Amino acid sequence: MKPNVVLYKSIPDPELNKLHRHFNLTCFDGVNAQNREQFHHALTHAEGIIGSGVNMPAPLLDTATNLKAAATISVGTDHFDLDYLTQRGIPLIHTPGVLNETVADTVILLALGAARRAVELSNMVLDGRWTQNIGQQHFGVDLYGKTMGIIGMGRIGCAVAKRAHHGFGMSICYHNRSANPEAEQDFAAQRLELDELLQVSDFIVVLVPLSEQTTKLIGEAQFARMKPSAVFVNAARGKVVDEQAMITALKNNMIRAAGLDVFEVEPLPANSELTKLDNVFLLPHIGSATSETRLAMVECAVDGFIAAMNGDYSQACANQKALGGLSRDLIARQDLLTSRHCSFSEKSPGNLDYLSHQGGEFGVILYSEHIDTLSCVNWVLLIVSA
Repeated sequence: MKPNVVLYKSIPDPELNKLHRHFNLTCFDGVNAQNREQFHHALTHAEGIIGSGVNMPAPLLDTATNLKAAATISVGTDHFDLDYLTQRGIPLIHTPGVLNETVADTVILLALGAARRAVELSNMVLDGRWTQNIGQQHFGVDLYGKTMGIIGMGRIGCAVAKRAHHGFGMSICYHNRSANPEAEQDFAAQRLELDELLQVSDFIVVLVPLSEQTTKLIGEAQFARMKPSAVFVNAARGKVVDEQAMITALKNNMIRAAGLDVFEVEPLPANSELTKLDNVFLLPHIGSATSETRLAMVECAVDGFIAAMNGDYSQACANQKALGGLSRDLIARQDLLTSRHCSFSEKSPGNLDYLSHQGGEFGVILYSEHIDTLSCVNWVLLIVSA
């Protein structure tokens, strides 16, 4: 008998048919007031769930007593209670890797659009207000040769740094929980404390995942440290930034401009103060929204989900600790405390930090890594010594 699976997002027919071949599928084209009760009822029988755009708190997940695996068609996992899934040993499949380049393109678009006042000047033309050559009051600023500070130098951060450094001749600095030797070598990136990065950067890009630690990471104190000429870009999550503090900074010319793809409340309310400002470039959360990338995300999520439902958790699992990963028990084994190679599948955000931290308690030192990527599966070879 096929496992019961709930799909709560419309996906292309080839991937939908693939799910139908493997599972007894209950489908929802999103969840709204009209179908929410049916959706909640379907969860009580579900052994697997896959979709995106629906909050999955612990009380809701608790009703899915038969749940074996979940998948989100996104790289972000903040709409799931990941700690709860981890406690139950349920893997959450997501889609890292496949959207790096597309989101990086969007970041550069946000930076350029805000710096060159693209919407403001485009509206001048569309409204028929362009009646003479523009003057200094409409000038923008260059990206070329400036300093970009990236808060969160992960895969997307590196893709942004590549474009900024090699394409626009920008100097790169970054703030991260741990050093990124590849970024330092490839882009001459300099790792800085957050306060210093804010003070020296001409363009500040936020790319950290949303968590308890990063909620309102950028607030009044942080905007006060930025240059008055700084352009601020957020392509992470809206709640990483104190939106009212940002609006105040923009109104009072504490910073020059902002390029935003994400907001505290989405869709952005029509009466938001942000919509009344000229020095903003706003997009409707389109970071990964290209035909090619959205299809690749669906394929990655579906393939990873099917594998997870069959006991293979090697494909893009966001909560590797739920599956044991390289656990404390394994690290503590005497036969590991010698120089050797060990393999660890799935390079999810935080995995290497987790392994390095846990291993350090037992004298294990992570001193290099080799990453080879095939589609959405990432294999990491860790070389450790004790």
